[in-house]
Amino acid sequence: MNRIPCMEAVVAVLESEGVDTVFGIPGAAILPLYAALQHSSIRHITVRHEEGGTHAADGWSRVTGNVGVCIGTSGPAGTNMITGLYTALADSVPMICVTGQAATSKLHQEAFQAVDIVEIARPVTKWAVQLKEPAQAPWVFREAFRIARSGRPGPVLIDLPIDVQRGTCLYDPDVDAPLPVETPRPLPRAVGKAVDLLAEARHPIILAGGGVLVADACDELRALAEYLQVPVQVTLMGKGAFPEDHPLFAGMAGIQTQTRWGNAAFLESDLVLAVGARFGDRHTGDLDVYRRGRKFVHVDIEPMQIGRVFEPDLGIVGHARPVLAELLDEARSRGEARKPGKWVRQVADLRRTMTRREDFDDVPIKPPRVFKEINEFFPKDTTFVTAIGLYQIWSGQFQTTYLPRRYLVCGQAGPLGWEVPAAMGVKCAHPERQVVAVAGDYSFQFLMEEVAVAAQYRIPFVIVMINNEYLGLIRQSELPYGMNYAVDLHYGEGGIDHVKAMEAFGCPARRVELPGDIRDALSWASEEAARERLPVLVEVMVEREANAAMGPSLEAIKEFEPLPELITADWSD
Repeated sequence: MNRIPCMEAVVAVLESEGVDTVFGIPGAAILPLYAALQHSSIRHITVRHEEGGTHAADGWSRVTGNVGVCIGTSGPAGTNMITGLYTALADSVPMICVTGQAATSKLHQEAFQAVDIVEIARPVTKWAVQLKEPAQAPWVFREAFRIARSGRPGPVLIDLPIDVQRGTCLYDPDVDAPLPVETPRPLPRAVGKAVDLLAEARHPIILAGGGVLVADACDELRALAEYLQVPVQVTLMGKGAFPEDHPLFAGMAGIQTQTRWGNAAFLESDLVLAVGARFGDRHTGDLDVYRRGRKFVHVDIEPMQIGRVFEPDLGIVGHARPVLAELLDEARSRGEARKPGKWVRQVADLRRTMTRREDFDDVPIKPPRVFKEINEFFPKDTTFVTAIGLYQIWSGQFQTTYLPRRYLVCGQAGPLGWEVPAAMGVKCAHPERQVVAVAGDYSFQFLMEEVAVAAQYRIPFVIVMINNEYLGLIRQSELPYGMNYAVDLHYGEGGIDHVKAMEAFGCPARRVELPGDIRDALSWASEEAARERLPVLVEVMVEREANAAMGPSLEAIKEFEPLPELITADWSD
């Protein structure tokens, strides 16, 4: 067993865990780790802000399924990471943030940039730990990867005092490997009961949440749905778990990111098999409306998620992939595959008749037209990244997704500025993919300095900015209060010229004000990004007063069009 610098052992662990890219900013208190990194196979992307680094690691993780890594120095570097840690925890993203720290002998003396980052990070991590001994270094990191991946995935923070980093440890990478991660299987009795409930239901649906994607269980989901001919809905975090051009796709229910026909189908369901879904409030709305007239089976790998929002009729603890596989095995043991029945046909009729209009030719441009052009121009395997605001709501209502890990969204935390660094992380993980960040003007401004990083490292992607000139979602939210207070960001009146800002970073940009010019601009941006190896912006100016259709409950669709007659067909017919 060789005695080596303990940070070299840490880097060996990172390599063996499949980390090929890390994002961060070096500083005095983290230099021993950086000294070890320089002799490794790991690529380091120097970001402009530690929050941007966490979001880049987040994007890298979401598309690879592996653990993303962000590194920073002591003090404000760690506090700048808190938003990214919270985002990863909320969306079940495995990530490790590494911070430098003052020497252990100085921590109680208010030394320069010495802050108790472990205690600060504890509420927004699965595990926050400070390395105490050099001999523990490789094993703390091994455990961090195991915890980040296990159960409901999430982030870990490791704090490294400078004196501990300088120590040595005994370590041989040839006799070490990643720690095993448990894949819990469901209880057979629970599986049998779930199939009983499916057999008894007349209008069942499967609700696929983000846990289906995290578990790489999309094939098992599709096989079960097709065998039983049960329509499938997705949550916002579950977009891509089931192809949206599939005959069994039943849309998306919710109060913001939803399809009108998906809400209608959900309201007519009598059983919901929810897999890897956390029943977020933007999905459920009014729980009395959401729960009325239907039973729920809730499948989740984390026992504490079951019953957290409301009590289901049946809870099943288990990894989504084996649960779905065993549900299918149980269904097969009871009979032959079903054929499409009246319930499936009725859902298809809802999809055909309750669409939202997209083909607007108005000037200023209406937002649905933008997403119509996005859907028609970009191929099905494009990876989209979007964050929070009216543009996220419009995206959820209008954008179509066909493949897993191709639609990435910060769902629960919703940090503005997420798109650009996350898109950068996606492109680093999959250089061969077309990557598109759909952003709002205000969100873009939060972390637009990361455009400089993408330009420096030649990381190309397209940014489609939906610009309504000022804080649209906040303005819409204020309307019931009869106020428009503090919503005063005006384009052309002291605001930012986003085209010139991109050009200042050395990146191409184009502004679009006519609907007929959107397609040409998207084509231009895709070609420029590929040719110049740079991020490229298409800024689409949409109507200033555009609102998103949403309401306090799923029944909000009644405000726009009456529901069809009640469905009475038996799903098995």
